[in-house]
Amino acid sequence: MSQDSSPIRVVSTFTSPFENSPPFDSNSSFRKPLSLWPGMYHSPVTNALWEARSSIFERLLDPTNDGPPQSELLTKTPSQSRISILYNFSSDYILREQYRDPWNEVRIGKLLEDLDALAGTIAVKHCSNDDSTTRPPLVVTASVDKMVLVKPLSVDTDLKVSGSVTWVGRSSIEIQMEITQSRGDCSNPSNSIALTAYFTFVACDSKTLKPVPVNRLLPETDQEKLRLEEGEARDRVRKRKREEKRQEFEKGGHNLHGEVGRLKALLAEGRVFCDMPALANRDSILLRDTRLENSLICQPQQRNLYGRIFGGFLMHRAFELAFSTAYAFVGQMPSFLEVDHVDFLRPVDVGDFLRFKSCVLYTQLENPLQPFINIEVEAHVTRPELRTSEVSNTFYFTFTVKQDDLRNGLRIRNVVPATEEEARRVLERMDAENSYFVKDVDKKKVKTNGSFGEIKARDAN
Repeated sequence: MSQDSSPIRVVSTFTSPFENSPPFDSNSSFRKPLSLWPGMYHSPVTNALWEARSSIFERLLDPTNDGPPQSELLTKTPSQSRISILYNFSSDYILREQYRDPWNEVRIGKLLEDLDALAGTIAVKHCSNDDSTTRPPLVVTASVDKMVLVKPLSVDTDLKVSGSVTWVGRSSIEIQMEITQSRGDCSNPSNSIALTAYFTFVACDSKTLKPVPVNRLLPETDQEKLRLEEGEARDRVRKRKREEKRQEFEKGGHNLHGEVGRLKALLAEGRVFCDMPALANRDSILLRDTRLENSLICQPQQRNLYGRIFGGFLMHRAFELAFSTAYAFVGQMPSFLEVDHVDFLRPVDVGDFLRFKSCVLYTQLENPLQPFINIEVEAHVTRPELRTSEVSNTFYFTFTVKQDDLRNGLRIRNVVPATEEEARRVLERMDAENSYFVKDVDKKKVKTNGSFGEIKARDAN
């Protein structure tokens, strides 16, 4: 990704966001200060982004803006919406403390939240026509492609996040995000890339909520043209997978050919745990015994421009629970590797009772020097008044452990399902992972795309 010449600098937020803000009178013509806008004070990154593009956000938030929706489509280049933000970890002590985890690495969950915030800002910039008489479209996160961390991130070294539009459809926008962190011994700039991700957004009319066309994209450089072609290929893959899911659902959800035997094999050891626990393999554990759960009420401070809960906030909370689940399972600090493709199926609103449920879905122990712990986290929107609970999102995270821990005798247990429903979830997840690696990854671009294949090939940190 080409570098932005003037990245936005992220600064620490150690003072109250309400300091130096004049009192706000709802009956006056004075515009609400930026510090009181939704999502402004929970992240230094959203603070920097919103300040940088205040004119667009003012139009989005202006309740008096009852103009017609944007109708004239513009043609924009990727550079017109490209944004880079710089974390000055090396010099800003307070910022460093805000992102430090207990092991002196960067809190991945906070970065996931920041990535979503930055990608959303880029999508808004691309969709805006800068006409104050029209109503900008509403832009929502539709999905996030698989994100793989190819090297650990230090909280003592400056870090940069960049993003730009790579592809647009009729109402869809794909944003490529890139995290880079250079070390003193890094002579090759490409070696500073720590993570690459693709966010897909959908533009809707802010009143009817129906999809609307977005501005066209005109790539200028050879690299931008290549990214457009790759974006079109990823869109075809997404459409193919949606069609495969639809056909599978119409056929009853499962292909029975060969599946019965796989289910029996998976359930065999689980039956021993349930029926003859004294004879069960002590190197294994039941899936249900790895579960953790937490819950929260979604607060107004966690909402985005449109009153919905940030997708990045959901990813942040899901990651924190997944990390805790892996930590409790392993007994040592786990190392994050990837978060799989995420579809945002159902919006989450302020006031929703949100429950996150996690488990170790399965482990991969074929390579004794680098085991993999696969964590599933489900986000449930629960409505006690209606006695209903609905899955909003399902997240899949992969962790490993450090080689030093393995050399010191750390052993990872095998996880086995005890019910047919658990076994089916395990098989579906394994098949999805295999399908991604075999069909969707060009092995010649493993390093560029940061695929799971590279993670399997390299040593654990």
